[in-house]
Amino acid sequence: MKPFVWMIGVGMAWCWPALGEEEAPLVRAVIDDTAPGWRALAAADFVAVNSGEGTWTWKEGELHCTGQPVSVLRTAKIQRNFELVIEWMHEKPAGNSGVFVWCTPESVEELAAAGKPGLPKGIEVQILDHGYTEKVAKTGKPTNWFGTNGDVFAVGVAMKPFPPLSPNGSRSFPRKHLAKGHGQWNHYYIRAINGEVRLWVNGEEVSGGTACDPASGYLCLESEGSPIRFRRLRLRELP
Repeated sequence: MKPFVWMIGVGMAWCWPALGEEEAPLVRAVIDDTAPGWRALAAADFVAVNSGEGTWTWKEGELHCTGQPVSVLRTAKIQRNFELVIEWMHEKPAGNSGVFVWCTPESVEELAAAGKPGLPKGIEVQILDHGYTEKVAKTGKPTNWFGTNGDVFAVGVAMKPFPPLSPNGSRSFPRKHLAKGHGQWNHYYIRAINGEVRLWVNGEEVSGGTACDPASGYLCLESEGSPIRFRRLRLRELP
Protein backbone atom coordinates (compact mmCIF):
# COMPACT_ATOMS: atom_id res chain seq x y z
CA MET A 1 0.00 0.00 0.00
CA LYS A 2 1.44 3.36 -1.01
CA PRO A 3 1.08 6.54 1.04
CA PHE A 4 -0.35 9.68 -0.49
CA VAL A 5 1.37 13.02 -0.14
CA TRP A 6 -0.20 16.46 -0.28
CA MET A 7 1.88 19.60 -0.65
CA ILE A 8 0.91 23.18 0.09
CA GLY A 9 4.20 24.94 -0.55
CA VAL A 10 4.83 25.33 3.15
CA GLY A 11 4.86 21.71 4.17
CA MET A 12 4.07 18.11 3.36
CA ALA A 13 1.82 15.48 4.90
CA TRP A 14 2.01 11.69 4.36
CA CYS A 15 -1.39 10.07 4.57
CA TRP A 16 -1.88 6.28 4.85
CA PRO A 17 -5.32 4.81 4.10
CA ALA A 18 -6.72 2.53 6.80
CA LEU A 19 -6.90 -1.20 6.17
CA GLY A 20 -10.06 -2.18 4.33
CA GLU A 21 -10.66 1.32 3.02
CA GLU A 22 -10.23 2.63 -0.48
CA GLU A 23 -6.99 4.43 -1.07
CA ALA A 24 -8.02 8.09 -0.93
CA PRO A 25 -5.74 10.96 0.08
CA LEU A 26 -6.35 12.63 3.41
CA VAL A 27 -5.68 16.34 3.02
CA ARG A 28 -3.84 18.00 5.88
CA ALA A 29 -1.98 21.31 5.95
CA VAL A 30 1.51 21.16 7.44
CA ILE A 31 2.98 24.59 8.11
CA ASP A 32 6.75 24.26 8.36
CA ASP A 33 7.86 27.65 9.66
CA THR A 34 11.42 26.36 10.08
CA ALA A 35 11.89 26.13 6.30
CA PRO A 36 14.27 28.52 4.50
CA GLY A 37 13.17 32.15 4.54
CA TRP A 38 11.27 32.05 7.83
CA ARG A 39 12.48 34.19 10.73
CA ALA A 40 11.31 34.92 14.25
CA LEU A 41 9.84 38.31 15.10
CA ALA A 42 11.08 39.92 18.31
CA ALA A 43 10.83 43.26 20.11
CA ALA A 44 13.06 45.02 17.57
CA ASP A 45 10.61 44.13 14.79
CA PHE A 46 7.75 46.13 16.32
CA VAL A 47 6.94 49.77 17.04
CA ALA A 48 4.30 51.02 19.48
CA VAL A 49 1.69 53.21 17.80
CA ASN A 50 -0.87 54.48 20.32
CA SER A 51 -0.48 52.06 23.22
CA GLY A 52 0.44 52.80 26.81
CA GLU A 53 3.91 52.25 28.21
CA GLY A 54 2.99 48.90 29.74
CA THR A 55 0.50 47.64 27.16
CA TRP A 56 3.02 45.32 25.48
CA THR A 57 5.82 43.43 27.23
CA TRP A 58 8.10 40.59 26.16
CA LYS A 59 8.56 37.82 28.73
CA GLU A 60 10.60 34.70 28.03
CA GLY A 61 9.89 34.76 24.32
CA GLU A 62 6.19 35.59 24.67
CA LEU A 63 4.52 38.92 23.91
CA HIS A 64 2.04 39.88 26.63
CA CYS A 65 -0.70 42.45 26.02
CA THR A 66 -2.84 43.97 28.78
CA GLY A 67 -5.62 44.93 26.38
CA GLN A 68 -5.54 48.55 27.57
CA PRO A 69 -5.89 50.95 25.89
CA VAL A 70 -7.50 49.96 22.56
CA SER A 71 -4.47 50.33 20.31
CA VAL A 72 -1.99 48.54 18.06
CA LEU A 73 1.63 47.50 17.82
CA ARG A 74 2.94 47.68 14.24
CA THR A 75 5.82 46.05 12.42
CA ALA A 76 8.87 48.19 11.84
CA LYS A 77 8.65 47.49 8.10
CA ILE A 78 5.84 47.72 5.59
CA GLN A 79 4.98 44.29 4.20
CA ARG A 80 3.57 43.28 0.80
CA ASN A 81 3.59 39.54 0.13
CA PHE A 82 4.28 37.33 3.14
CA GLU A 83 3.41 34.33 5.29
CA LEU A 84 2.87 34.76 9.02
CA VAL A 85 2.61 32.22 11.82
CA ILE A 86 1.37 33.38 15.18
CA GLU A 87 0.15 31.53 18.25
CA TRP A 88 -2.19 33.29 20.67
CA MET A 89 -4.06 32.67 23.92
CA HIS A 90 -6.75 34.78 25.56
CA GLU A 91 -6.19 34.86 29.30
CA LYS A 92 -9.84 35.61 30.18
CA PRO A 93 -13.26 34.72 28.75
CA ALA A 94 -14.72 37.01 26.06
CA GLY A 95 -11.30 38.29 25.01
CA ASN A 96 -11.02 40.41 21.87
CA SER A 97 -7.96 40.97 19.67
CA GLY A 98 -6.78 40.57 16.11
CA VAL A 99 -4.04 40.74 13.53
CA PHE A 100 -4.28 43.61 11.05
CA VAL A 101 -2.86 42.96 7.58
CA TRP A 102 -1.80 45.68 5.13
CA CYS A 103 -2.65 48.60 7.40
CA THR A 104 -2.45 51.91 5.58
CA PRO A 105 0.56 53.98 6.69
CA GLU A 106 -1.66 57.06 6.80
CA SER A 107 -4.08 55.57 9.33
CA VAL A 108 -1.21 54.29 11.48
CA GLU A 109 0.50 57.69 11.43
CA GLU A 110 -2.76 59.40 12.39
CA LEU A 111 -3.15 57.11 15.40
CA ALA A 112 0.42 57.75 16.49
CA ALA A 113 0.06 61.51 16.11
CA ALA A 114 -3.22 61.64 18.06
CA GLY A 115 -1.95 59.37 20.82
CA LYS A 116 -5.51 58.27 21.58
CA PRO A 117 -7.26 54.87 21.59
CA GLY A 118 -8.21 53.60 18.16
CA LEU A 119 -7.52 51.07 15.43
CA PRO A 120 -6.06 51.42 11.91
CA LYS A 121 -7.49 50.79 8.47
CA GLY A 122 -6.59 47.41 6.99
CA ILE A 123 -7.68 43.77 6.74
CA GLU A 124 -8.48 42.36 10.17
CA VAL A 125 -7.96 38.70 11.00
CA GLN A 126 -10.19 38.38 14.05
CA ILE A 127 -9.05 36.83 17.33
CA LEU A 128 -12.11 36.41 19.56
CA ASP A 129 -12.73 34.14 22.52
CA HIS A 130 -15.93 32.10 22.32
CA GLY A 131 -17.23 33.81 25.46
CA TYR A 132 -17.54 37.05 23.51
CA THR A 133 -20.78 35.80 21.96
CA GLU A 134 -22.36 35.32 25.38
CA LYS A 135 -21.09 38.72 26.49
CA VAL A 136 -22.80 40.48 23.57
CA ALA A 137 -25.96 38.37 23.94
CA LYS A 138 -26.38 39.54 27.56
CA THR A 139 -26.65 43.12 26.31
CA GLY A 140 -29.59 42.17 24.12
CA LYS A 141 -27.68 42.90 20.93
CA PRO A 142 -27.55 40.49 17.96
CA THR A 143 -24.63 38.06 17.70
CA ASN A 144 -25.07 36.73 14.17
CA TRP A 145 -22.86 39.37 12.56
CA PHE A 146 -19.55 38.02 13.92
CA GLY A 147 -17.85 34.69 14.59
CA THR A 148 -15.25 33.48 17.08
CA ASN A 149 -13.27 31.07 14.90
CA GLY A 150 -11.39 33.42 12.58
CA ASP A 151 -13.43 36.05 10.73
CA VAL A 152 -11.55 38.02 8.06
CA PHE A 153 -12.89 41.44 7.07
CA ALA A 154 -11.93 44.88 5.78
CA VAL A 155 -11.78 47.93 8.05
CA GLY A 156 -11.87 51.13 6.01
CA VAL A 157 -10.31 49.46 2.95
CA ALA A 158 -11.49 47.18 0.13
CA MET A 159 -11.77 43.37 0.14
CA LYS A 160 -14.01 40.76 -1.46
CA PRO A 161 -14.59 38.18 1.30
CA PHE A 162 -14.66 34.45 0.63
CA PRO A 163 -17.90 32.63 1.52
CA PRO A 164 -19.52 31.78 3.80
CA LEU A 165 -20.37 35.41 4.51
CA SER A 166 -21.75 37.36 7.44
CA PRO A 167 -25.39 38.47 7.05
CA ASN A 168 -24.38 41.84 5.58
CA GLY A 169 -21.75 40.29 3.32
CA SER A 170 -18.82 42.21 4.78
CA ARG A 171 -17.04 39.36 6.60
CA SER A 172 -15.63 36.03 5.56
CA PHE A 173 -16.98 33.64 8.16
CA PRO A 174 -14.89 30.52 8.91
CA ARG A 175 -16.19 27.44 7.14
CA LYS A 176 -14.95 25.31 10.05
CA HIS A 177 -15.01 26.09 13.77
CA LEU A 178 -11.56 25.13 15.03
CA ALA A 179 -10.50 27.77 17.58
CA LYS A 180 -9.95 26.76 21.20
CA GLY A 181 -11.26 28.71 24.17
CA HIS A 182 -9.47 31.04 26.60
CA GLY A 183 -6.51 29.56 28.44
CA GLN A 184 -5.55 27.44 25.43
CA TRP A 185 -3.08 28.19 22.64
CA ASN A 186 -4.29 28.61 19.08
CA HIS A 187 -2.23 28.55 15.88
CA TYR A 188 -2.85 30.99 13.02
CA TYR A 189 -1.16 30.78 9.65
CA ILE A 190 -1.86 33.82 7.46
CA ARG A 191 -0.86 33.96 3.81
CA ALA A 192 -1.12 37.34 2.08
CA ILE A 193 -0.13 37.41 -1.59
CA ASN A 194 -1.03 39.83 -4.39
CA GLY A 195 -4.09 41.25 -2.69
CA GLU A 196 -5.39 37.93 -1.34
CA VAL A 197 -5.48 36.98 2.35
CA ARG A 198 -6.10 33.42 3.56
CA LEU A 199 -6.31 32.17 7.15
CA TRP A 200 -5.58 28.71 8.57
CA VAL A 201 -6.77 28.04 12.14
CA ASN A 202 -5.03 25.20 13.96
CA GLY A 203 -3.91 23.62 10.71
CA GLU A 204 -6.93 24.04 8.40
CA GLU A 205 -7.85 26.85 6.02
CA VAL A 206 -11.10 28.51 7.09
CA SER A 207 -11.55 32.04 5.72
CA GLY A 208 -10.09 34.92 3.72
CA GLY A 209 -10.67 37.36 0.92
CA THR A 210 -9.35 38.72 -2.35
CA ALA A 211 -9.19 42.01 -4.27
CA CYS A 212 -7.70 43.72 -1.21
CA ASP A 213 -6.80 47.36 -1.79
CA PRO A 214 -4.24 48.37 -0.71
CA ALA A 215 -2.19 45.16 -0.84
CA SER A 216 0.76 46.41 1.18
CA GLY A 217 1.15 48.08 4.54
CA TYR A 218 2.04 47.43 8.15
CA LEU A 219 1.15 44.31 10.10
CA CYS A 220 -0.40 45.24 13.43
CA LEU A 221 -1.28 43.35 16.59
CA GLU A 222 -4.39 44.56 18.36
CA SER A 223 -4.99 45.46 22.00
CA GLU A 224 -8.74 45.58 22.57
CA GLY A 225 -9.83 45.39 26.17
CA SER A 226 -8.64 42.01 27.42
CA PRO A 227 -5.26 40.41 28.24
CA ILE A 228 -3.82 38.17 25.55
CA ARG A 229 -0.48 36.44 24.96
CA PHE A 230 1.32 35.80 21.68
CA ARG A 231 4.18 33.47 20.89
CA ARG A 232 5.91 31.85 17.91
CA LEU A 233 5.63 34.97 15.81
CA ARG A 234 7.34 33.99 12.56
CA LEU A 235 7.40 35.72 9.21
CA ARG A 236 8.48 34.78 5.69
CA GLU A 237 8.64 37.65 3.21
CA LEU A 238 7.77 36.71 -0.38
CA PRO A 239 8.52 38.35 -3.75
